[in-house]
Amino acid sequence: MSFPSPTPDARVVITGASSGIGEALAESFARRGHSLILVARRADRLRLLADRLATRYVVIADVEACDLADRDSRRGLVDRLGAVDVSGICLNAGFATYGGILDLDPDREREQVEVNVVAVHDLLLGVLPGLVTRGSGGILVTGSTAGNQPSPNNTTYAATKAFVNTLSESLHSELAGTGVTCTLLAPGPVRTEFAEVADLGAIEQRLPAFAWVSAESAAEAAVRGLLSGRRRVVPGVTAKLQDVGGRHAPRAILSPILRSAYGEFR
Repeated sequence: MSFPSPTPDARVVITGASSGIGEALAESFARRGHSLILVARRADRLRLLADRLATRYVVIADVEACDLADRDSRRGLVDRLGAVDVSGICLNAGFATYGGILDLDPDREREQVEVNVVAVHDLLLGVLPGLVTRGSGGILVTGSTAGNQPSPNNTTYAATKAFVNTLSESLHSELAGTGVTCTLLAPGPVRTEFAEVADLGAIEQRLPAFAWVSAESAAEAAVRGLLSGRRRVVPGVTAKLQDVGGRHAPRAILSPILRSAYGEFR
C-alpha cells in the first residue's frame, strides 16, 4: 500500500524539525498537504516553523518541544504520540562529534548514542504498532553514508549510523505486506548546522562546493523515496560514491585512507 493521502486528523511526525533536513522535511510534507507534529528541543524555532507552514500550506502543525536525550521527556512524547493518528514518522534528529574519542567529552559521546540510537529505537517501538494496526503509513530514518564505513575521528557517530542504517533496511523487508514501509535516507555532505555542531573544522572548508547537497534537495529526495516505498535514498553524487565505496572497498585499503584524510583535516 502506498503512503496514505493527507487527512485532517492524521499527522506526520518529524524529529529534529527545528533546522536542516528536518525543517526541509516538514516543508516537503506540508507542501503535499500533510499535517505535522514537529519535534525538537528548541520550542521557539518550532513555533516559528509551525506558524509559517500552517499559513503557507493551510495544514495543522503541532509543536512538541522534547529533549530526545532525556529518557523521561522522551517517554512522555511516546505516550502522547500513542493518542494520535500517526500516518508517518521521520526519525531525523541526531548529531555528531569529531575528534579522537579519547579527547572528546564522554558525557557528550553518551548523549550522542542516546539521541542517534536509543531515541530512534524508542520512538520506533512506540509508533510502529499503531502504523501496523492502521495498515498504512511510512517510516523514514535519517542514517548516513558514514554508517557504511570506518570513520576514524568520527567513531561514535559512524557507529550510531551503522545501527540506524541496518535497522531501517531490516525493517523495510520485515514490514513487507503490512502496508507500512521503511525508507533509509543516507546522505553525505549536506549544507546544514550539522557541521558546525560536529566541529568539523577544516573538513567542511576543504570539501569542494559540488560535493554538497542542500537540505531541501536531500529532504525532497527522501520524501519522494518514502512515498514510493523505496528501501534506500542516497542524495547527491558525492554521497553515492561514498555509499558504494564504503560498502564495497576492502577495509584494509579504506581504513588507512580515511584515517589519513580525517587526521589531516582536523
